[in-house]
Amino acid sequence: MAGLTRATPFIQLAQLCQKVEATTKRNEKLALISTFLKSIGPEEVPLATLFLAGKAFPESDPRVLEISYATVSDASKNLGQSRLTEHPLMIRDIYDTLERIAESSGSRSRDRKLSLLQTILTQTSQVEAEFLTRMMLGEMRIGVVEGVLLDAIAKASGVPRDLVQRAHMLHGDIGDVASLAMSKGSPALESISLRLFVPVKPMLAEMADDAQQVLAEHKNGTAFEYKFDGARIQIHRKDEEVQIFSRRLTDVTDSIPEIVDFAKTQVKVSEFLIEGEVVATGAAGKPIPFQDLMRRFRRVHEIDDMAGKIPLKLYLFDALQVEGKTLIDQPYADRWKMLSQIVPEERLAPRTITTDVEKVESFMQSALKEGHEGLMAKSLTSNYSIGARGKKWFKIKPADKLDVVIVAADWGSGRRVGWLSNYHLAVRDEETGEFLVIGKTFKGMTDAEFETTTKRLQEIRTRDGHYTVYVKPAIVAEVAYNEIQKSPRYKSGFALRFARISRFRDDKGPEDAVTLQRLQQLYDKQFENKARFNLEESK
Repeated sequence: MAGLTRATPFIQLAQLCQKVEATTKRNEKLALISTFLKSIGPEEVPLATLFLAGKAFPESDPRVLEISYATVSDASKNLGQSRLTEHPLMIRDIYDTLERIAESSGSRSRDRKLSLLQTILTQTSQVEAEFLTRMMLGEMRIGVVEGVLLDAIAKASGVPRDLVQRAHMLHGDIGDVASLAMSKGSPALESISLRLFVPVKPMLAEMADDAQQVLAEHKNGTAFEYKFDGARIQIHRKDEEVQIFSRRLTDVTDSIPEIVDFAKTQVKVSEFLIEGEVVATGAAGKPIPFQDLMRRFRRVHEIDDMAGKIPLKLYLFDALQVEGKTLIDQPYADRWKMLSQIVPEERLAPRTITTDVEKVESFMQSALKEGHEGLMAKSLTSNYSIGARGKKWFKIKPADKLDVVIVAADWGSGRRVGWLSNYHLAVRDEETGEFLVIGKTFKGMTDAEFETTTKRLQEIRTRDGHYTVYVKPAIVAEVAYNEIQKSPRYKSGFALRFARISRFRDDKGPEDAVTLQRLQQLYDKQFENKARFNLEESK
C-alpha cells in the first residue's frame, strides 16, 4: 500500500459513517458509500472499505487489536479540550496506528497499546474518536452489513454485483476486492480463484421444518446426511504442508494434530481442499457437547494431553479442490463422488439418497439416537455457493421450545436500526423469584413484530444502558432452541443454542415461564443420547 497518491482526512470517513448511520434507506447508504469510494485515492479504498465493514484487518488476517473497554476508557480520560486538530489525520495514519497496536505484544503490551491509543485520540475530533473506538471494540453498528458494502463496491466500480460477491467469497479480503474492482474492474475479479491455504467462507443452509419441505424444493433429488454437533473445518494440503481452518476462518492446525496426520497419511492425493466436521467423543464413542469440543480448538499448550482426554472423530462431506482442479461449480453429486474416491469410506458422513419421507424420518431417528443434531439435506445438482445461505442445502433438526421472559433488549443495527430487536431471554428461579438470563436472540421475527414489540418494551422500561433498554419482566415469548448448554457467562449457568422466537404468549404471565430448576432437568435429559465430559475427572 506504499506510494499513496492522494491523502483523505480520516474525518471525512467518520462523517460518512455518521451520514450512513442516520439513514435507514438502503439506496441512500449505497449512494453515500459508493460516492465516497470513488472520491478517495486507490490506495485508500481497501482501508476505508475495511473500516466501513467494522474491521481493522481482513477476516483471514490473524492479527487482532485486543483493545478492551477498559483500555479505551483509560485512553479517553482527560482528553477534554486538548485534542489537536490543526493537522488532521489521514485514513492511512489511522491504519498505520492500528497496525502498531496489533503488533504490540509481551508483558507491557497494554501500556504500549494505551499510549498509541491516547496519542491518536489526542489528534482526533470527537466524531473521529467515536467511530474509531466503536470500530476497535466491534461496535460500529451503522447499518453497513456485508451485503450493503458489496452492493456499494459494485455501484462504485461498475462491476456486476454477483462477480463482486464471488470474488469476496473466494478472496476473503473485502478491502482488496474493493481495490481491485475500483482500479482494474471485472477482469481482475474474474481472475480470482480458490487458493489453497486461503480459507473460504463455508456454504450455509436454511432451516426446514421437515423432509416434505425439502423434497418439494429439490426437484432433482436430495442427499440426506447426518448433521453433527461438532466443529466444521476445511482441510488444505499441498505436498507436506497442511493447514486446517475453522468455520470462522481461524487457523486451528496446531490444536488438532490427529487431523493433520489424517490429511497426510489417509487421503489418496497430496493436493486438496476438503471439508468436514470434527466431533468430540466420550464413552462408547458418543458425541460430547459442542462447548467441550471447543476446548480443543482453543488449546495452545499441552495439546497431546488434551487430545487424549477429548478424542476427535472426523466426518467428511465435501471436496472443493482436488489436484489443482476447483470443484465448487460442479454438482454436489460429482463433488461427493470425488471425495469418496480419495478418502476412506468410514470417514464419510453417513448419508442416504431417497424421496421416501418415512425413510428420511427413520434416518433422522438414527442420527438422533447416535447423539447427533439431525440431518442436512443437499440438492444433488447444487454447486458449492461459498459463503451463501440458500435452499440448495437445508438443515432439519427437531427443535424444543420453552416459554421465557424478556427482561431487556438491545437496539438493532443494519436492517433493524430503530427497533429494540435483540431480546434478553430469562427463566425464573423458583427459589429466589429472580429472572436469570439464558441468552439473547433477534431471530424469528417479522419487521411488523419488531415494531410492535419495540413499542411494548418501551412502555415497560425500567432503565437505559448504552445500547440496552431494561424492562419489567412481563412479556412471555415461546422460544425454539436446539440445545441447552452450560454457560459461565450468565448467572443462570445456562445458555440456549440457536434460540429463535416462535411466538409471543400473551396468554401467559411471567410466573408461567419455565423455571431454572426445570431447565436443569431438561439439560440433564439431553444426555440420554450424549456422553458427558468432565475435564477434572479426566485428569
